[in-house]
Amino acid sequence: MAVWLGMGLATAQAIHYAHPPDAQNGKLIYNKGCIACHGAEGKGAPQSLTVFQRPDSFPDWTICSQTTPEVDSAYKATIVHGGPYYGFSQIMPAFGQLLTDQQINDVVAYIRTFCHNDHHYPRGELNLPRALMTEKAFPESEFVLTTAANVSGPASSTTDAIHEQTFGGRNQIEVDVPVNHADLNGQGTTGFGDITLGFKREVFSSLRTGSILSLQGGVLLPTGDSRRGFGTGATTFEPFAAFDQLFKSNTWVQFQMGGDVLSNHNNAPNSIFYRTALGQTFAQDRGLGRQWSPMVELVANRNLSTGAVTDWNVIPQMQVTISPRQHIRASVGVSAPFTDTQERKPQVLFYVLWDWADGKFWEGW
Repeated sequence: MAVWLGMGLATAQAIHYAHPPDAQNGKLIYNKGCIACHGAEGKGAPQSLTVFQRPDSFPDWTICSQTTPEVDSAYKATIVHGGPYYGFSQIMPAFGQLLTDQQINDVVAYIRTFCHNDHHYPRGELNLPRALMTEKAFPESEFVLTTAANVSGPASSTTDAIHEQTFGGRNQIEVDVPVNHADLNGQGTTGFGDITLGFKREVFSSLRTGSILSLQGGVLLPTGDSRRGFGTGATTFEPFAAFDQLFKSNTWVQFQMGGDVLSNHNNAPNSIFYRTALGQTFAQDRGLGRQWSPMVELVANRNLSTGAVTDWNVIPQMQVTISPRQHIRASVGVSAPFTDTQERKPQVLFYVLWDWADGKFWEGW
């Protein structure tokens, strides 16, 4: 039995079992069939003993940095339906008609035992769907192209190209390059905004409680033209904390709180922000297929200056997995202000997300 699994499937999909999986029974099943291809240690049987050419996606389940970010449902879907279900190798057959649901759960539980230091890495079930504004706590390797555009009034939009990369299991570096467009005095103008360099560190996670907490520090470089409203004209430091909670119903909530501290206050004051997202994930094929994640965010921003008021926005939105492998996702929503509605206009927000650690953009379809 050959199971082709990629790295870091970004999903909040958690399986809740009627009966706890039995890894020892899973070992018996594994040794009767899976061991012929995957070997006794989960690294793959010796090449000389297999009759097929091993593909690049052949898994080594002892590599915790690759296997721990996976979710049980990804393993299960590939065992039930075979490799092509997630766009992996045709060699992997389907076992959904040969094994019971409980037996498959037992095999997945045994596969998990090949990683001996999984406590160094947060489990993939805690990798919640990405909200449009709220930063999630899970360290991720992905590329996101996101756009926010005014619904009414003068044309204005910002498109961000965001690259995120994990290292060491709990750490993530981030680069965010914004490109702004605005209508100034009847003429359109485009330019870069302030580029962000960020570092995230997961400090606590527990699959048992469904909780994960991370801290992040970012530096916004003054690369934008403040005269056109494309930047602050000063280096900005942005620390924040992110906490996510996953519940048994696949309902989840995310919190983010932080601030922007400017090196020069002549152009803009310091500020604080608060964001929270509440959502629910639904998945087709009895929890193994395409995922739909409706959610709503509340976003608050307040300048730290005399007489300042808090700006509040509500953002209803929907995220959906596009590729069968679920490594390409899209989300769309509307940010509607409900304070200071005369000066602040609604915006349409949209992103396309590529979890590049799980394969090339054109793979897994």
